[in-house]
Amino acid sequence: MSLRARLGAASLNGALPEAEERDSARESARQDLKARVHYKVIEQLDLSMLGDGADGSTEKELEEAIRLVVEGEPDALSHNEREGLAWEIKNEVLGLGPLEPLLADSSLSEILVNGCDKVYVERGGRLQRVGVRFRDNQHLLKIIDKIASAVGRRIDESSPMVDARLADGSRVNAIIPPLALDGPAMSIRKFAVDPLKVEDLIRLEAFSAPAARFLEAVVKARLNVLISGGTGTGKTTLLNVLSAFIPRRERIVTIEDSAELQLQQDHVVRLETRPPNIEGHGEVTMRDLVKNSLRMRPDRIVVGEVRGGEALDMMQAMNTGHDGSLTTIHANSPRDAISRLETMMTMAGLEIPDKAIRQQIASAIHVIIQVTRLSDGSRRLTSVQEVTGTEGDTLTMQEIFRYQQSGVDQRGRVLGAFGPTGIRARWSDRIASAGIDLDHEIFGAGWAQSEAR
Repeated sequence: MSLRARLGAASLNGALPEAEERDSARESARQDLKARVHYKVIEQLDLSMLGDGADGSTEKELEEAIRLVVEGEPDALSHNEREGLAWEIKNEVLGLGPLEPLLADSSLSEILVNGCDKVYVERGGRLQRVGVRFRDNQHLLKIIDKIASAVGRRIDESSPMVDARLADGSRVNAIIPPLALDGPAMSIRKFAVDPLKVEDLIRLEAFSAPAARFLEAVVKARLNVLISGGTGTGKTTLLNVLSAFIPRRERIVTIEDSAELQLQQDHVVRLETRPPNIEGHGEVTMRDLVKNSLRMRPDRIVVGEVRGGEALDMMQAMNTGHDGSLTTIHANSPRDAISRLETMMTMAGLEIPDKAIRQQIASAIHVIIQVTRLSDGSRRLTSVQEVTGTEGDTLTMQEIFRYQQSGVDQRGRVLGAFGPTGIRARWSDRIASAGIDLDHEIFGAGWAQSEAR
């Protein structure tokens, strides 16, 4: 490299840190001003009255207080800067601060906060970093505590993890130091204001119309369904869609760790677990709620996800007159889902032989649906299998529908086809006896030939 080029590079390398330092100093000064105005507004207002004004008077009172405080600041601000500062402070007082614009963006499905200055979002199945930041880790901790306390949960050094939810049902998980080494971390799984319907999933090519008709018949015929998939594959979304097929005359009891199901029926009783209090007492587990739900005269039991010993109680409920129940499980395939169920049932602490456990599963679970998140971020139903019984010590299944991936196009989108395997469902007779007319042509003679676009 020539001397001139080396000098130019040195000059450029020296200029970049200076520019970054100026931007950092400007942002730091802005955050200090925002904090100062925020504290002055809190001093002037009775915060206990905020939120009582359903007619918008609270928001107007807050905006006026912010305007008076900003005008009294010695730092000269333009009109746009004052408006932007007022908007941010209003979000701090009435909402969740820097998260508010992200929560209002309907195109986002996930918000991931990795410390005060690293925020990522998922849009269209792809992760990307955004410029949103918190003032410092204490600011982020305050927002996390605000979310947790709103649903009666707590987060501190003695209980540094929390599962909570927002007012719109979005699921929140947060973890703080000393467990999180680089500062508080939080993930928010957003849910649409208008829940997706089966027509939406067909349009998005998550599965085919014939498969949708089969799943509708399965739910209406009161077959027990297990939805299997990894994290973020759309298990809860599919559970919501399938629950819409439950007749409105039936009584439904839902059981969840953090309430996120959006059932549309009127006769729904929603139950949610409770963590232990600061003394370590008062915990209510999934297993406690599953046992209690059996005394509540349910027609259907919907468990958000089985994770432990409650799997045994759920299988027993399905085997004792509570047909048509639905639940989800974390697993990579239907066969893995069965293996995980077996393991969970042993976690109940009872000495049950493996063969008896498999027989219980075989008689309790009728249909297993596998959902998968593909490499392009799309979520698809990749397999529908029915449990046919046991042969010796092995639980047997047969696949009714399957998604066959054929490749990836130039834009990175996955190509494939979803269709029937040609096997007629064993439970077709039960579906017919329930008075449901299911066209047997939907089972076809093989995979659909049309590729997903």
